[in-house]
Formats: sequence, structure tokens, C-alpha cells
Amino acid sequence: MSDEEHHFDAKADAGASKTYPQQAGTIRKNGYIVIKARACKVVEVSTSKTGKHGHAKCHFVGIDIFNGKKLEDIVPSSHNCDVPHVNRTDYQLIDISEDGFVSLLTDSGGTKDDLRLPTDDQLLAQVHQHIGYKL
Repeated sequence: MSDEEHHFDAKADAGASKTYPQQAGTIRKNGYIVIKARACKVVEVSTSKTGKHGHAKCHFVGIDIFNGKKLEDIVPSSHNCDVPHVNRTDYQLIDISEDGFVSLLTDSGGTKDDLRLPTDDQLLAQVHQHIGYKL
């Protein structure tokens, strides 16, 4: 046996992908698509007829699910697009602590207490307005 020290890089990724491929021609309005490396909800889809180069084209208009910006892309209908795995969870707000952490009620009846409100004043005002919280 050697007295050498061995170092192995730990990788916490289980190999699960954040996206999966789907044929562009099968993506519909209210679905999801990745446009310019951003996860978007599809708000408009139009498909052109087959042209002289042999492929119908799909024109996608999507809204970024994180920042609300509008993005567009044109993809041949027979090509694959990346579609994000989207999982939305709604919580009920229980309390906001003095240090800015929120207490949320989960579907199972437990609490989630590790989420902090944003420190950006404009974004914080939007959150407070959305939940009806008086500043």
C-alpha cells in the first residue's frame, strides 16, 4: 500500500437533465421552450409552409419565466428544440420575519423557512404589492 493521498472530485449531479428534446412542430402555445438559453412559456406559434429548401419553419414567441422578457426564435419544424422541465409549486405565506426571511406553508402542512425576500428595493416593493403587505 502507498502512503499517497488520493483525491476524488465529488460530483453532486445525479445526471438528470434540465431540458429534454422535442420536435419543434409539436410544441404548442402555453407550452415551454428554451430560447437563447432561457426557459420560456410559449405565447405564440406560427408555422410557415414548406419552402424551396424543404423545411417548414416554426416561429416561436416566448416570455422568459424568470424575468418576463419577450424572446423569439425560428426553427425548422422537423428539428428538435430544448424544452425545460418546469415544476411550479405554490405556497401560502405565513409570516415575514424582521430579518427578511419568510415562513411558507407547504402542501404537506409543513413549513419552509429558508427563503429570504429580495434586498433590491424596487423588487421588494413589487413583492409587497403582490402579497398586499403594507410598507
